[in-house]
Amino acid sequence: MIDLIADAKDLKPTTRWGETIWAHTAEEALVDHQTKARLCVATLLPFKAGQPDWEGFSRSVRWMQQCGDYYGVEMVFVLNADTGYIFDLSDELYAEVLRRFRSDFPDAKFIAGVTARGAQNDEVFKAERYWPLLDIAQDHTNAEVMIMTSRLLNLLEPEARRDAYFDIAEHITHPAIAHALEPSFVPWATPYEPWLLHQIAMHPKYVGGKISTLDEPHFLYWASMCRALNLPFAPHSGDDYGIPTAIRLGLPLLIGAGVSACPLICAARDMWLLDDVVEKKFKTGSGRFDTRVYKLFEAFQSFEDLVFRLDARMSASPYKQSTAHVLHHLGLIDSPEAHPDCQDLRGADEGQRMAEALRRPQRMAKRLGIPFFDSK
Repeated sequence: MIDLIADAKDLKPTTRWGETIWAHTAEEALVDHQTKARLCVATLLPFKAGQPDWEGFSRSVRWMQQCGDYYGVEMVFVLNADTGYIFDLSDELYAEVLRRFRSDFPDAKFIAGVTARGAQNDEVFKAERYWPLLDIAQDHTNAEVMIMTSRLLNLLEPEARRDAYFDIAEHITHPAIAHALEPSFVPWATPYEPWLLHQIAMHPKYVGGKISTLDEPHFLYWASMCRALNLPFAPHSGDDYGIPTAIRLGLPLLIGAGVSACPLICAARDMWLLDDVVEKKFKTGSGRFDTRVYKLFEAFQSFEDLVFRLDARMSASPYKQSTAHVLHHLGLIDSPEAHPDCQDLRGADEGQRMAEALRRPQRMAKRLGIPFFDSK
C-alpha cells in the first residue's frame, strides 16, 4: 500500500492526482445543501447578417437576469470567452462588447476572458501577450478576469508554468480566475496537477479557477483539495457534461451550457437547497429539498449532451452555433448565425436537431412550473 498525500507540504511539481487523497474522495462526501453558489454564464455573442446582434445580446442577458432573479441565484456574465468568440474577436470588438454590456447593465458583474495576443510566431512564453486584453477588461469596475490558457503557457513545465501565472498576475488589478483545460478541448491542453493548483490557489490575485473537463473528474479533485485544505480559492466547474455535480457540491458553474439551459439550472440550484436555508418560490411542502430535482438533472443534462455533442474531430467546439439555435427557438435572438470567421460549425439541419433536443427539457419545465423556457 502506498500512503496517499493529504498535506500540501508533501506535494512536489511531479506529484500526480492519483498519488493524493483528493483523487479518491467520493462525490457523496462533498455534497452541500447549504451554499448558494453563483452561476457564471458564458454569454453568447449572437450575429445577424455577419454583424453582432446587439439587441439580441442584450435581450438574452436580460432573460438570464430574469431567471436568476426569480430563483434567487447570483448571476455573473462571462464575456469574450469561447462562447463569445474570443479567438475570432479583434481587440476593438472585444472592447465594444464590454462597453455595450456595461452601458446596458451598469450594475451587473461580469468576468472577461483574457488570452494571449500576437503569440503565433513566438518560440517562448511572454506574459506581456496577455496585457492588451487585460488592459481593456480592467478598465471596467465590478468585473473579474479569467486567465485562459495558451499553447506556450501550457507547454511549460510545472514550476515554469507557475512562474508564468505569477508573471501574468503582476499585471492583474482585478480578481482573477485561472482557467485550465483538458485535451478534449484543444489537443495541447493539460489540466493542473495538484502542486500547480495549490501554488495558484495560494496566490492572492487568483480567487478561483475554472476546470473545463469532459472526460476526467478533475473538478472533483479540485473541490476535494480546496475543501480539505480550506484554500482561499473557489473551484468553478467548466464541465458541460457534468452540470449536476457542481450543484450537488454547492460550487459555482462557469459554463456555456448556462446560456441554453439557464432557467433549468437556476431552478435546480433552488430545488437542491434545504427549505430552512432560503425562502423558496418552488415549494414541495415537505420542508426538505425537492427530490424531483434528480429528474430535472437528467432532463437538462441530456439536452446539453446534444448541444455539446462531439463532431467527427472529437471536438465539442461547434456548441456555440447549437446554442444560437436554442436561443433562436426561444425567441431571444433573430438569427442562429455564428461569427463569420468561426470555422466550428454544425450542419444545415441543426435548427431541427435543437428543436428535437428541446422537447424533453421543455416538457420537464412545464411539469415543474419552471418559467421562461417556452419556444416562440
